[in-house]
Parts: sequence; C-alpha cells; structure tokens
Amino acid sequence: MATAAGAVTSHFSPPSFHGLTTTTTAASFSFLRSSSPSSFPLLFSTILPSKIRRDSSQIKASSSATYTESQDLKVNSIPTKPIEGQKTGTSGLRKKVKVFMQENYLANWIQALFNSLPPEDYKNALLVLGGDGRYFNKEAAQLIIKIAAGNGVGKILVGKEGILSTPAVSAIIRKRKANGGFIMSASHNPGGPEYDWGIKFNYSSGQPAPESITDMIYGNTLSISEIQLADIPDVDLSSVGVSKYGNFSVEIVDPVSDYLNLMEEVFDFSLIKNLVSRSDFRLTFDAMHAVTGAYAKPIFVDKLGASPDSICNGVPLEDFGHGHPDPNLTYAKDLVNIMYSDNGPDFGAASDGDGDRNMILGRQFFVTPSDSVAIIAANAQESIPYFKSGPKGLARSMPTSGALDRVAEKLNLPFFEVPTGWKFFGNLMDAGTLSICGEESFGTGSDHIREKDGIWAVLAWLSIIAYRNKNKKPGEKLVSVSDIVKEHWATYGRNYFSRYDYEECEAEGANEMISYLRDLISKSKQGDKYGDYTLQLADDFKYTDPVDGSVSTKQGVRFVFTDGSRIIFRLSGTGSAGATVRIYIEQFEPDVSKHDLDAQVALKPLIDLALSISKLKDFTGREKPTVIT
Repeated sequence: MATAAGAVTSHFSPPSFHGLTTTTTAASFSFLRSSSPSSFPLLFSTILPSKIRRDSSQIKASSSATYTESQDLKVNSIPTKPIEGQKTGTSGLRKKVKVFMQENYLANWIQALFNSLPPEDYKNALLVLGGDGRYFNKEAAQLIIKIAAGNGVGKILVGKEGILSTPAVSAIIRKRKANGGFIMSASHNPGGPEYDWGIKFNYSSGQPAPESITDMIYGNTLSISEIQLADIPDVDLSSVGVSKYGNFSVEIVDPVSDYLNLMEEVFDFSLIKNLVSRSDFRLTFDAMHAVTGAYAKPIFVDKLGASPDSICNGVPLEDFGHGHPDPNLTYAKDLVNIMYSDNGPDFGAASDGDGDRNMILGRQFFVTPSDSVAIIAANAQESIPYFKSGPKGLARSMPTSGALDRVAEKLNLPFFEVPTGWKFFGNLMDAGTLSICGEESFGTGSDHIREKDGIWAVLAWLSIIAYRNKNKKPGEKLVSVSDIVKEHWATYGRNYFSRYDYEECEAEGANEMISYLRDLISKSKQGDKYGDYTLQLADDFKYTDPVDGSVSTKQGVRFVFTDGSRIIFRLSGTGSAGATVRIYIEQFEPDVSKHDLDAQVALKPLIDLALSISKLKDFTGREKPTVIT
C-alpha cells in the first residue's frame, strides 16, 4: 500500500513475537514510545529539519542545509561541528543517555563511522541494526536508519521493536551475509534517562570493528563538518515487513528466528529437552528484564520444555526494572537468592543487558566464569554436536584464570592469551585456529558467531549436564553442577580466582594508581620478595596478534609469582562514567583436599598483598570494592 513520500510498504502477516503471546508482547514493549521530538530537543534541533519532523513546530531546518536527490531519495547535508570525547572503548562508544541526547552527538559518530569505512563496505550494501531495548534505543534507531540511507546503504535489517541481542546481531550478519551491523547497547550497564547508552559497529564476519577502524572513527569525529541525512519518515518498528524509499529499503525482522535456528544447529535440542523435561530436574533463567527476555521463552520453554515459571524477570524493560543487568553475585541477587534457598533449583543462569554475558549456578554453588569456559572446553566434544570433531583451539583474556590453559595442554590444543575485548578472539576464529574462548567478566563463546554469547553458554552447560545424566533412570541421583565442577578440579587442579571491582572511581586517582604501578614494575626484577611470594615477572601486558601482526600495549599490569599466583590491575573500558578499577587475584591449588575452601579465604594473603602493592585506598579513597566476583 502507498505511504508517505514515495515509500512503499509491504507488510506480510507477522509471526507471533517468538516467546511472547500477543498479550505479553504488548506488555513487554509498552516502554517503546513513539518518537517524540519535544522530548529530545537537543538531539533533533539541528539534525532533523522541520519538514522531516512534521509534528514539531518548534524544530526549524538549518538555513545552511543543502538537499540533493538520489534515485528518488532526497538527502540533506546538515552542517555540524566536531564534539570532544567520542573515542570508543573496548566495546564501542558508551556515555550517559543525556550525553547522546546532545545536539548531533550520536549523528556525528554515526556519520564519522561511514566516513571511516571503504565505500564498498556500505554503498548499496546490507547492514543490520538492533539493540537491547534500553531507553533511547527507538529514537536512536530512527536516526541511524536515516543516516544510513543518506550515505547510500542499500538495505538495513532491523529487529522488531528495535530488539536484537548482541549475539543475534552477529548471527544475522553472518547468515544474511551482511556487510556489518549497529548494536545499540551499553551492555551490562544500567538503563534509563539518568543512566547509560552505547553504540558499536560489527564487521561482516559479525565481530566488533577492529581498532584500526575505531581509531579512524575517532579521528573523523574530530574533523566532521556535515551529516548526510535521508528525508524519509520514521519507520514502523512494530511490524515485520519491508518498507522501500527509492533504492533504500528497511526490513523489520523477527529478532529470535535466525538465532534460534543457529542454536538448533550447534546443540542437540532433543538431548537437552530430555533433561529439562524430567520431573526431578528444575532450572531457573534470570533475564534481568533485559534483551534475553525476548529469547528465553521460545528457547527454554517452547523448544526445550521448561516450565514457564522457570523464567525470572523475563519481560524486557527500557530501565531493566530499575536494576543493573550485570549477571554476577551482586546484581543478579534474585537468582542468587533462589539458587541458595533450601530447596533451590538444580541449575540457574542469568544473562546481561544485551545478552552476551552469562552467570552459571548450581544449587548453592557458583561456577566462576574462568572455570565455566574451561569445563565447557573439556566436555565440548562429547556433549555438543558442533564440536564432534574436537575444538580447533582455546583462548582466554589475560586476566582470566589459567584453568583453560590446563585443558588446552591436556587436550593438546593450540592456546592463546589475548587482551580483554572480544575482537581479539575474532581474528583467531577467522583464521581457523580458535573454537572456544572466554573472559573472566562473564563472557563465554565459540566460533559459531563472533561475539560472546550468554544463551549459548547456558545451552552448553545444559548439554553437559544432559549428557552426564542421559542414562539416569527416574529416581536415580542426577550428576549435579557441583559434581561436574569438582570432578574437573580433581582432574586439572583448582585455580582459585577472584575479581574486585571499584566502580566509578575518580578518573584522576585511578590513573595515578596505574601510573604508580607501571613505575613500580619498571624497577622490579625476578626474585624480588613480596611477603611470602617470590616474583617471577612483572610487566604491562603486551599482545602481538598472530594473524595480522597488530600490537596492543598497556593491557594490564601483572605481578606473576614463582608458584603461579597472579595479581593483575586494570582500568575497565566498558563503563560510561568515571573509572572502574579492577583487581584480579589467582592462585593454583593441585591438592584435592584443599579444593573446598572459600575463594576469599584461600586468596586472602594475595588480596591483602594486592591492596598493599597498589596503595588503592590512598589513590582512590575506596575502603571496599563495589563488586566481588
């Protein structure tokens, strides 16, 4: 049927939103408001002329804007000026929502991205757009669509209601052979008008853009002078279908189907269903009112037969229900309370804001992310069809414990230690040398996509538990999560591990602390004594990519001792304000009789040493960490 300004929209009968009934869908996405320019005057006052925003008499077109016609698509060249502070971190550009709402702030970065890409990567090309459903995503999606059209993109695929998990974006890019995709998310950080928003770009392999591109984007934000904006109406994100504007088209897609199909290719769903449907097995999945709420019901309930009440906080909300969607023992307290109750479920898991992180729990038992990836790797070949020929290689981020190293050694597999940031795994995957990898920051994944994947990790654990119990008859004691972990420790030894996070510290003090530590390691030498520990090496981690030869420096200050113990200090690049200081403490214990200690007890001497070495209290004023993992 005909619509505004030469647009032709063909809507086909949309399937029900996967995992949500019609009634639930309306409730789940009631927060996704219609665009209201009056609510965002700074964002739209320059970038959207009044003839585009017909419902706003207060918005005026820039008198110096120029207009060009291209294949029936009018493009407006909007003058702009550089804005400071648009350098991306390890996972894109993240700031407070109010920063992104400033005049041209988001538009400048999106245009700078197009200015940084070779024309063949976007001209008449296919791109993907989605996000975690947080506050401001819907308004941002409309702006990104218009700028994409203005720069000559041929087609953009958008998740229904703007919803796509980060793993789903990577999966769709790869399946649809798209040239790249935008992800609107601040990941595990809080959402809402006073909180965080973020944007990043993934390349054609589905992996985050490399530093060579993000550095170029930043450079272009410092010299940008105009924004190319197509004169098209806002797109209806609520209905699956295709809208065409000249040579540009927008397809609204179901956010779940492509990702679900991939999961069914990777895992044996019938094996998992046999476990999940048992009367003597119970699970709880906490979506934390984030994006995996849209995926939980179709996967865990509809496909695998879990009870509907096994999904906790399953309705995506733009402010995550006033919560902090970070799946750890501090912020996923609803799940922790359930799993540590007297009659808790057998298996518990949570995922974060954009669905790429995970936390795994057994009944009254926490699985550290470092142990989790090691256990998945050790059991993958027998439990997961995708790995039936065995993993190609294993890798972890530098701060992650050495548990995975021991699996790689036993299985005689290539092993890689990389800086924090999933993009470093992507090159190894594309080179065919890496299958399974993980980060201590609750990120686990494989080469089925080029992002970490929360639901993948949950399904991997369910696969392992299902395989271990496939011959168990009703009434027989099931092999539990804790049984699997303790058996792994008995085989490989236990890497006691903990992370202390000091969130939103004053940046000046945090940076001074890291400078002090760098000066300290420059004067350190092998054999130096630190209390009862003898120094093996002290350095600032440096990584040379074995695939492309790129070099990453200053990736974390390390103190490694002769007994294998490690203390690592880093500033996180994933927050939107201040600085997050992270301290990582690890100690290997081969003695099975010492495997049942509480990690904080086992690591106390190292923790005390770390606080003493760093003089953290002096530099930051912090008495206690915000989060202990």
